[in-house]
Amino acid sequence: MLGQMTAPKNLCLLRLSAIGDVCHAVAMVQQIQAQYPTTKITWVIGKIEASLLAGLDGVEFVIFDKRAGLQGYLDLRQTLKGRKFDVLLHMQVALRASLASLCISAKVKIGFDRLRAKEGQWLFTNQKILPQKNPHVLDGFLGFAKALGVKTKAPSWKMPISDEDQLWASEAISSTKPIAIISPAASKAERNWHSEGYAKIADHFIERGFDVVICGGPTTAEKLLAEEINALSQHSLTNLVGETSLKQLLAILKLAHVVIAPDTGPAHMAVTVGTPVIGLYAHSNPYRTGPYLYKDYVVSCYQSSIQQQYKTPLAQLPWGIRAKGHGLMNAITVGQVKDKIKQVIADHYPELQ
Repeated sequence: MLGQMTAPKNLCLLRLSAIGDVCHAVAMVQQIQAQYPTTKITWVIGKIEASLLAGLDGVEFVIFDKRAGLQGYLDLRQTLKGRKFDVLLHMQVALRASLASLCISAKVKIGFDRLRAKEGQWLFTNQKILPQKNPHVLDGFLGFAKALGVKTKAPSWKMPISDEDQLWASEAISSTKPIAIISPAASKAERNWHSEGYAKIADHFIERGFDVVICGGPTTAEKLLAEEINALSQHSLTNLVGETSLKQLLAILKLAHVVIAPDTGPAHMAVTVGTPVIGLYAHSNPYRTGPYLYKDYVVSCYQSSIQQQYKTPLAQLPWGIRAKGHGLMNAITVGQVKDKIKQVIADHYPELQ
């Protein structure tokens, strides 16, 4: 812990991935900027993640290509050659990130507290954030701002969305009805809910006067899942899976009234633009990785899954422990999701009841 300090002239942030985590990190960066507006911030980040955050006010991005192997580290060292930072915020415990930190020259290198500094991260830092009891990932990140002396507050975001991307989104969804987004696919297929459930929820939205848009990335698995949902639905859905850049997807999420998603990046993107999210969880603890502002709308069978697997009360297990195996998401019922839809509409759009 650094204690009270003057504003660093320049700092480097190391967080390479993933989409949800860099969204959490943006909230922290913008709180640092609010208190230390003259601090120059450089962010070492992954290529895909940089495409989402490009244009973020007051931040220089340096892309680290994790797929380039040794060359990626050499390129990073060359890019930062001759530069020395007052502070490095080493915000990723993966060994790959710790090796990248060796390419960054900084007087102070702040990492996670000893309990969370896994994969030997503590060997690559000389300062630590304060321990936290059962934090959400975003709260864990805010610990880095606190280590700089920043008086943190409830997170908010100013995301970089161009007029061009907003125009594209409004033309792609030219509807006068409220919009429900289904972003059905997580990075691991076992975290996905089933296509039958998504289709029934899409029909439920349409019967309540919404238009439904399916969004997602360009992988074959995501496209096939979207096609299955379309085929099972009794109504016409707009399928934009694989048709958007991350910036365009962010603009679409901003236009939406509600988003349904499992534990996946677009759920956290939606949070950054103020769109309520109904998160579907079975494998990871939603109090650690759920949609930060909308944890009350999560439908979760995580606790029962964990307790069944480990035969131990959740409170006695390590924070953030994951449930493993396929089929766990099937415990989520259509009725539970419909109840959360009703709650979101009552809380945010009473005129639609």
